[in-house]
Amino acid sequence: MPQPILTMPPTPVPIIVEPPRPGVVVGTSLTARVSGVFGTLVAVSANPTVADVIVDQVARTLIISGKTVGTTTISVHDDRQTVTREVPITVAYNAGAIPDGLPLRITGNPATADYVREQAAEAARIATLAYARPGARVRVFPEAIAYAPQVGVDNRAVIDVPVQIDGDGYFSVSGITHISVDNLALPRIQPSLLLVSDFPETLHANGILFTAQLARREAKRFLYYHYNPKTEPDRRILLKVHNPSAQPARVQFIEGSGGPNPNEILVGHLSTQRFLVRELQNEGIVVTIPPNATINLVNHALPSGAVVSAILQLREVDGDPLDLTLLAQNAETPTDAPFDATQLLEGSVAHARGEYRVPEFYFEYTYDVSGANLEVPIGQLPLPNLRQGEALAGDYGVKQQVTVTIVNSGRTPVPVALYANPRGGKATSTFLIDRTLVQTHALAPFSTYKIWQETIPPGTFHHIVIVTMPEGGSSYPLRLIFAPDDGSIPPGAPGSPVY
Repeated sequence: MPQPILTMPPTPVPIIVEPPRPGVVVGTSLTARVSGVFGTLVAVSANPTVADVIVDQVARTLIISGKTVGTTTISVHDDRQTVTREVPITVAYNAGAIPDGLPLRITGNPATADYVREQAAEAARIATLAYARPGARVRVFPEAIAYAPQVGVDNRAVIDVPVQIDGDGYFSVSGITHISVDNLALPRIQPSLLLVSDFPETLHANGILFTAQLARREAKRFLYYHYNPKTEPDRRILLKVHNPSAQPARVQFIEGSGGPNPNEILVGHLSTQRFLVRELQNEGIVVTIPPNATINLVNHALPSGAVVSAILQLREVDGDPLDLTLLAQNAETPTDAPFDATQLLEGSVAHARGEYRVPEFYFEYTYDVSGANLEVPIGQLPLPNLRQGEALAGDYGVKQQVTVTIVNSGRTPVPVALYANPRGGKATSTFLIDRTLVQTHALAPFSTYKIWQETIPPGTFHHIVIVTMPEGGSSYPLRLIFAPDDGSIPPGAPGSPVY
């Protein structure tokens, strides 16, 4: 006997809502489109105090209004009653807003494309922080900047910087900030003093690390180097500049910073390398300090177990004298929190903190290739402290410029080389040799490595200019040795620590 054919009822057309999981900013409305509706469209919010909904029957849309921060659902159905769609709703604030643009005044002869990109990204980050919600994070993407040219003196460029703001409980915001870069014509100027903050080197409390004044048309170099032990809370280092005058002031600021990082030698190397390269190009930013105001010129994160260092050059272009204060504070403390400026932090281990009269050394030598080797000590002359405190051993923060004339009076070409020879302990180094950057990984004490080589033709001479600076975290002194080339590994070759 034939069996009856069973037929399944047709699958009902589903109700589709786009977007399927709407996010609505508090105080605003969002329109969601609805398809698959038969007859009258009905929508009901489970919690109208979080999000309410209005139905547009003609347009087949839902107008969802965000009332307060929270989550709820909107139940959507039509005349079929049995076909529904539950739509999850999140109501929150945007993580912030992205400023359209701002000016950035820099110096540089010229300002390189890398420096322009880096400073434009940092300017965008700092500007966006003022528009971010509490607890939100501001992210910039220097590598995504499509156009960042070299900018010559008295020239301008506009840099478009991608920025993102996000955070727990917020909607992420992305956009572009337009940074108008203006390279001001400010000539290089030699600093009058070296300021050093290395005491207490190891931090066990918050407070004032260093104070000084900066006068108009005066430049000072400022080195700080501090360690936050693993047993201590996360901190930050702030350099505050206070303008007590009723007139604005402008400061040119050249910065080479390193860290935070637990590797103290790496931190000292990075800060020195960055400073020497930027100081050579006169690459800095120009900051305006409003009347009767205080700004944070440096905000350097110092997590537990990390080291930070920076070499700064500060020059007041115009204005009345400014007050400089370097302080340590907990990372969660507001950067504009009041502080007691009457008492400097102290420590149990002696390190340098003070003012030193010689921020730069200049040496001139002649090396005859037929004579004895030429040895030039770096970091060997301790500087007396103009304040009460330790002398500056190792000459950290002191730029050293060595000019050597290499003479070959003979009748045959002579290969010569320049060697680095640490004399105190393990040391990294940075050299600008005839304006070419040469660096070394950590060299073992009393080892000798070639950092430059050249063949001097007969009856000629060769000038070479070396600029260097002892690096924080490394052990100095170090010797530079001019000698006949011994045939060892050339700088930059496989197996050489020089790069």
